[in-house]
Amino acid sequence: MTSARQPGLRALPALVLLSVLTWTSGIEAAQASSVTVPENARATGYGRGWSCDRGYRTVEDRCEPIPIPANAFATLSAYGRQWDCNHGYRPVEEACVEIVVPANGYLNSSGDGWSCDRGFRRNAGTCVAVAPPVNGYLNTAGDDWECRRGYRASEDACVEIVVPANAYPTYTTYGSGWECERGYRETGTTCSAVAVPENGHFKESNYGLGWECNRGFRPVNKTCQPVQVPDNAHLDYSGSDWACNRPYRKGGAGCVLPPGG
Repeated sequence: MTSARQPGLRALPALVLLSVLTWTSGIEAAQASSVTVPENARATGYGRGWSCDRGYRTVEDRCEPIPIPANAFATLSAYGRQWDCNHGYRPVEEACVEIVVPANGYLNSSGDGWSCDRGFRRNAGTCVAVAPPVNGYLNTAGDDWECRRGYRASEDACVEIVVPANAYPTYTTYGSGWECERGYRETGTTCSAVAVPENGHFKESNYGLGWECNRGFRPVNKTCQPVQVPDNAHLDYSGSDWACNRPYRKGGAGCVLPPGG
């Protein structure tokens, strides 16, 4: 039969832990008491044992005031200039200069710069009005203009996109502004019909012939001619040429067995 633990034995681990914590605290207290904390500083449990108060910085074994210019405040950074300008001011060398907001502008939310009102754009320290031309409108950002659908920007105007026959408008800001219908291709400012030969089909591409031959045919002088497959051969993966069956290999215009085959 298992006997119950005595109360004194259960309390022993807790007493040991308490003794260790008390001993450790005593060491830390002794270390802290041995550190000389300079004026305008506070004791810490790391590093040299003390840290300078806000507005002061460490210089050897003392804390000296941080030279803070007018319209600025001390930061908590231990590096750099250790101060920053108040809202509405910006640092210029060792001073804080007031941000001058031009007419039709406003101080940004960070307080360190300015932006123009909607309908105006920055220009050499000022805000100038955006004047959309006829068939134009103010863009989403409000600092420029765009052309209405069917028009495109050309210098300071919106000019109509002229769509040729057999084409449709793309309403893009680049290229011609239109594309040819299927079966046609762009030729200068017009759309010309793609002449697909017999045994060929139209290919959706702005390059090449605009068509390609069906499988088993190959392009010859704008026509599609049958691929002549020799004995012991087959159409290859492209469908416009042939390859020899194994173990044959190409030899001239046919397929031959390798030496010793």
